[in-house]
Amino acid sequence: MAKVVTLGEIMLRLSPPGYQRFAQASDFEINYGGAEANVAASLAQFGNDAAFVSKIPANAIGDAAVATMKKLGVDCRHIVRGGKRLGIYFLENGASVRPSSVVYDRADSAITQALAEEFDFDTIFEGVDLFHVSGITPVLSDTAAELTMTALKKAKEHGVTVSFDLNYRAKLWTEDVEGKQKMLSDMMPYVDICFGNARDAAKCLGYTEGDTDFINGDYSICVDEEHMTNVMKHYGFTHLITTLRNSISASDNGWSGAICTSSGLYQGSNYNLHIVDRVGGGDSFASGVLHGILSDMGAEKALEFGLAAAAIKHTIPGDLNFISENEVLALMDSDGAGRVQR
Repeated sequence: MAKVVTLGEIMLRLSPPGYQRFAQASDFEINYGGAEANVAASLAQFGNDAAFVSKIPANAIGDAAVATMKKLGVDCRHIVRGGKRLGIYFLENGASVRPSSVVYDRADSAITQALAEEFDFDTIFEGVDLFHVSGITPVLSDTAAELTMTALKKAKEHGVTVSFDLNYRAKLWTEDVEGKQKMLSDMMPYVDICFGNARDAAKCLGYTEGDTDFINGDYSICVDEEHMTNVMKHYGFTHLITTLRNSISASDNGWSGAICTSSGLYQGSNYNLHIVDRVGGGDSFASGVLHGILSDMGAEKALEFGLAAAAIKHTIPGDLNFISENEVLALMDSDGAGRVQR
């Protein structure tokens, strides 16, 4: 299997039990997760040699976060220990007409203060097939941006394929939007596989096509073959991959996706999801598609693998997808009815 490295933040997640509101809660359920950590965990469970690179506090909470990754088979040797604190986010699970809600408490977290020179990227990228990072990490702080750019350059020096999930988060884009767009745009020449679409590119990279309004206009033009192809060619990606979610309610979604390559656009199967936990679904999708690409499944089957992996994740509480390759393949070969396996 492939050798993969991801770089990013892992956070402590605190949630009221079940579907309680914050105001109702007398205790919180604990989980750990973060975009790139979630991808590393899934890729490890699919049988890949997956390493997670981060900076995590040298305290008991940091120990618990690292232990969570290790028990899923993730290589944590390159995690630097130190910094003030682990980032926290509070999640209130929505249901029916009430959406889920997130409150972040991540200012001055360890990864925001991590310096590039704390990491030996020549050793980290030795013999690596794929490096994955998201647009969340570099917008956390100037030092996190420098760390991400250094890692991207080092990955390319070592001939590593680079995957980048644009992962727009509105709460991280309230200030210096143009500056952040330029910073992320400067990273795109190092990227081969991108997760996003024309709307994501417009928001995160400042991408434009004449007078077309990708941000406020019809979403369908953001994910059609013409504009997905235009984005892919503009930035020189080999793959541009997007989810296609129809939010019927907080509890029920239609779920699909599309992958764009030089061969054109392929839209995958549709799933009707009853959601237990939506958080981490996009990361499960990304890890599934990446596993498919790394396993030489071809673009279409890789997309189908990612869609099935993410469909299962929506049924699992927490950020992380506790899943095997065989379970994903079984769903791909079934009618998705969820019958008991006896």
